[in-house]
Formats: sequence, structure tokens, C-alpha cells
Amino acid sequence: MRWTPDRIGDLAGTTALVTGANSGIGYVEALELARHGADVVLAVRNTDAGDAAAERIRAAGVTGAVRVERLDLASQESVHALADRFDGPLDLLVNNAGVMTPPRRRVTADGFELQFGTNHLGHFALTGLLMPHLLAAPAPRVTTVSSIAHHRGDGAVLEGNPAKGYDTQVAYGRSKLANLLFAAELQRRATASGSTLTSTAAHPGISGTNLIASSDGMGATPVIGTVTQWVVRAIFPDPAHGAEAVLYAATEAAPGSYSGPTGFRETRGPVGEARLSTWARDETLAGLLWERSEELTAVSVTP
Repeated sequence: MRWTPDRIGDLAGTTALVTGANSGIGYVEALELARHGADVVLAVRNTDAGDAAAERIRAAGVTGAVRVERLDLASQESVHALADRFDGPLDLLVNNAGVMTPPRRRVTADGFELQFGTNHLGHFALTGLLMPHLLAAPAPRVTTVSSIAHHRGDGAVLEGNPAKGYDTQVAYGRSKLANLLFAAELQRRATASGSTLTSTAAHPGISGTNLIASSDGMGATPVIGTVTQWVVRAIFPDPAHGAEAVLYAATEAAPGSYSGPTGFRETRGPVGEARLSTWARDETLAGLLWERSEELTAVSVTP
């Protein structure tokens, strides 16, 4: 039987934080979690868009409470500020937000390449800073969203996408490989320490979302962003289907698992086990990336 969000159990009494939850699959994730009773924090860069999304979720008649917090993953200062404001146990963290293939190399407020700094380092630091709140929950989970594009990543992920020889597609692939390496290493360290924390990863396949049209990605060239997004939305599943694998990973999947659509090269279809590249299975590389990430962010992640 195909897994759908209707199979999610009662989440009443739990708190979930979803990054990038004002649109696309992040919005669907937040909606479904709140529909099943979780109190959901929409961690977004644009709080006006976040407020509008929260109102739509409330209007859907959800049972969980919904609130908005500002978070710019391209700014370590913003990541620290959110963590400082956060109060109480956190049962679920969904590292969902991302930047995809800007037309030229750009850097974050801290000087990191935009995709590596946002997709990986922002979420790495956020997870580490929120760890005390996660460990205060009885059965905490961290779900990190990767991509089939991680197959373009390689061992050079440790370099953080330098300017020399920069290729935006390869850089995106490396940032998504970093997400997978982080998720797997987080589970290994949690298991080794005897922690109750569960780390999973997932990818949505190809889904017609606002990620393509974002001003930080392809949308920086408006015509390309608009046309590409129209084509993707016409051919591939909508965000509701794209969110299924992430919701499965966030609520039911086994520790250390990687989930995604199983149809047509993992672009669509029922949720199941997703394929990992050779680099994504490299435990030595994962450990080195972890150490490098702690050096770059000055944040220690201790599950």
C-alpha cells in the first residue's frame, strides 16, 4: 500500500520546526504536521510570507498551533538568533530550506559559497544550536532534505565550493551530498553516544516548487526561472506529492535511512528507499566534513 501523510499518527503534544515552510514542500510538511496535531514553527527568511502561510494553515482547520520565526540560513548570526529565542523541547527538526543553482557564484553573509553555506552549513549550525532542545524531547528526530542531485557531488565537498573552476550545478550537488553525509554522521554519533535522537534523510524527487524561481537560484535570471518552473510544474508532481518522502522520513522512517520517490529515476512515485551515491556512503568523508563544518561555523553538534 502506498504511503501517504494520512498514515501519520497523532502528534499532539509535540513541537516541530520546519525551515523554508512558507511555500513548496516545506509548506506542505508544516501543514500536514499541524493537521496531525503538532505545534509547528515555520522558520522562514521572509516573515510576511511566513505569516501568510501560517494563516492558510490555520484556515485549514488544523489542531496544532502554528507560529512564525525569522531564519536566514545564509547568516550564521540569524541562525544563532533563532536558537537563542527558541524555548522548550523540540521533537522534530526538518532541515528543508535550500538554494538551488544561482547563475553565478555568490557568498553568504559569512563569506561561504551560497549553496554550501545555506543548504549545509546553515542547517548544520541550526541543528547543533537546537540540540539541547531536541535532547529535551523524549524521542527527538532530525530530518534533512537532500536531492537526487547529490549524485553530482564528490570528495571536493570538503572545499566548500571555491571560486576556482566554479560550476553552479556541481556546487549544488555537493551541497546536497553534504546534507546526506551530515544526516548519516549525525545518526552514527547519536547511536555511539546512546542518544535517543533519530536522524533521517529524504529527497522529494523533482517537484514543481518555488525553489527554481527563487531570486537566490535560477530565478535570479527571471526569464529562465519562470520558464523552467512552468515546465517543471507541467511535467512533474506537485509539492504535496514531493513532500511525501520528507514527511515519511520525519515521522516513520528508520534511523539513518534515506527515503524518496521510487518511480522513474526517483523523480516521482511511491515513497521507498532512495539510492545513495558512493560518496554519500563514505563514512570517512562524512567524519571529515563534520570536523570541517564545526571549524567553519564554530558550532559543535553533540547528539
